[in-house]
Amino acid sequence: MSRPVQTVEDAIALWRERLEVERRASAHTVEAYLTDLGGFLAFLTVHLGKPPGLDDLEALTAADLRAWLARRTSGGLARTSTARALSAVRGFFRHLERRGIASNAAIATVRSPKLPRQVPRPLSTDQSTDLLALADDDALPRWVAARDLALFMLLYGGGLRIGEALALDVGTVKGAGDTLRITGKGNKQRMVPLLPRVREALDAYLADRPDGAPAASPLFVGVQGKRLNPGVAQKRFRELRLLAGLPDNATPHALRHSFATHLLGSGADLRTIQELLGHASLSTTQRYTDVDAESLLSVYRSAHPRA
Repeated sequence: MSRPVQTVEDAIALWRERLEVERRASAHTVEAYLTDLGGFLAFLTVHLGKPPGLDDLEALTAADLRAWLARRTSGGLARTSTARALSAVRGFFRHLERRGIASNAAIATVRSPKLPRQVPRPLSTDQSTDLLALADDDALPRWVAARDLALFMLLYGGGLRIGEALALDVGTVKGAGDTLRITGKGNKQRMVPLLPRVREALDAYLADRPDGAPAASPLFVGVQGKRLNPGVAQKRFRELRLLAGLPDNATPHALRHSFATHLLGSGADLRTIQELLGHASLSTTQRYTDVDAESLLSVYRSAHPRA
């Protein structure tokens, strides 16, 4: 088999380029994949007694791969972590085959660990309302408090991921009507409604911004005028969570879960919620039916005299 590269390192460099350029994966995703692959190759170095070459990768058996999975399990690593690592390794082997570098059929025979079904943990309507009210804090500079309120209103009112919200620019919002175009995972775009109260919060924030909010600038900025760091927003959210007496599961992402759950509870259909959240698969959105069922059971148990 002719090979355009000669070493595993060359193959990794090509894979990284594909992830970054062709798939437009985020820097965080790329680093996570490379870290998982690095752990796999480190295991093989011990398992085979030498750093693996391309021929070694082609010669790996299902037993070799299961030994790697077993080592992760004995090391106490979570099944979710192992499933992600296996997905990264499979992606690398697909890259090797696609490029004509190496081929290994055994990787397809190894099953991913069975994962427990995760149910999203949204905030209640009252919890969401209380937290948003606390964001409008008189102790902060007016524009900073307005920024925090606008950001969290957008997450709850539009179901955005925090990264999606922080990636927006002023011109995108100023030019929007009743809907906002969001670029999500995989560079996929979707339209979400820009509710009147969310629009009011955004307009108030932009009016208060000391730099005049130029159209080409980031929508949410820090005190230095640069695009707001997610860590800053998450830290502020933790502060508000403590003030509101909310549990640890109250995170910016919980506002996205709340958006979906509250829509479902109000009668919205799953397909609509799928579109609004930007889920590729309806099965991902169906998790929210479990949340709604849990809510109904909670009400029943607390209110029914026979419960």
